[in-house]
Amino acid sequence: MLNILVTRSSMPSYEEYCEEIKELWDTHWLTNMGPKHKQLQKELEEYFSIPHVALYTNGHLALENAIAALNLPKGGEVITTPFTFASTTHAIVRNGLVPVFCDVKEDDYTIDTKMMEELITDNTVAIVPVHVYGNMCDVGEIDRIAKKYGLKVIYDAAHAFAVKYKGQSSASFGDASMFSFHATKVFNTIEGGCVCFKDDSWLQILNDMKNFGIHGPESVEYVGGNAKMNEFQAAMGLCNLRHLDKEIAKRKKVVERYRERLEGVEGIKLSVIQKDVESNYAYFPVVFDGYKYTRNEVFEKLAEQGIGTRKYFFPLTNSFECYRNYPTAGTEKTPVAQHMALRVLTLPLYVDLSLEDVDRICDVILG
Repeated sequence: MLNILVTRSSMPSYEEYCEEIKELWDTHWLTNMGPKHKQLQKELEEYFSIPHVALYTNGHLALENAIAALNLPKGGEVITTPFTFASTTHAIVRNGLVPVFCDVKEDDYTIDTKMMEELITDNTVAIVPVHVYGNMCDVGEIDRIAKKYGLKVIYDAAHAFAVKYKGQSSASFGDASMFSFHATKVFNTIEGGCVCFKDDSWLQILNDMKNFGIHGPESVEYVGGNAKMNEFQAAMGLCNLRHLDKEIAKRKKVVERYRERLEGVEGIKLSVIQKDVESNYAYFPVVFDGYKYTRNEVFEKLAEQGIGTRKYFFPLTNSFECYRNYPTAGTEKTPVAQHMALRVLTLPLYVDLSLEDVDRICDVILG
């Protein structure tokens, strides 16, 4: 049994959550876009300062539906990054599109926009960049490239809830942004996710996609699926949103202690602190490159002491068995991402991780 987990879900008090869900026993309205769902949607629109938020039962279906809403031609190429969770690439492929893998930057692990234009062909239809560990992509350059070539942009912002660039919410860039509300994220609804967008025409499309295409009791106008967030999920979100700012402040203290202990150590590389970006302190990745211990050795040393870590992201999605026959797959085409994937380890980071435990973790790494 691990003494320190790599992450731990943020939760309101038992009493607060019970109070939030109490009325469900009166209404018996448990799903199908009920009052809690509508309230959370409204509060998130205000929080993000975005016109529209569509809530989903999980982030993957939110991303898959957002891409589907673009109605892109089957077989079209989508530029993305392999340095991400499986969901990103799967959402592209499950829409009948072909992922084209772009390498990442060494300093913040986000997609390398300097390489992006080289990958654009007549078949390119969209870009799906990924904000990583709370680091933001170069949204300005991606916007320039997208406009130049007439491409759609859907951000996988699963790691970027509450992150801001020059005071502007991460939800406001591209044609849409997807957020994951999984239990391990900075903000969670147990499971869940959303799509943030500005185009009014998407409202009906996304509602159709997540609710079987049903427009009314006797009208089904779209071949949709089922991806609705239920009322218990929404209630958890309403509770957690109240405490978010304080939670992020606590996470910041943990990150600052890690940096105090590990910054400047030869062979240990920490993610750059991005200029003009207000972080959410979602993850603490460490790259062991030329250190006295390899990444795998550090992983084992910490595990022996009851400390959980994660090789995140490893392996790269362009090395997955299911993509080996894709013409754009292969880690040799993304050497920087592969270099990082073989050396990165995310350390424990959650709200109630004590500074004493951070010191314990760092002592094992440095010992």
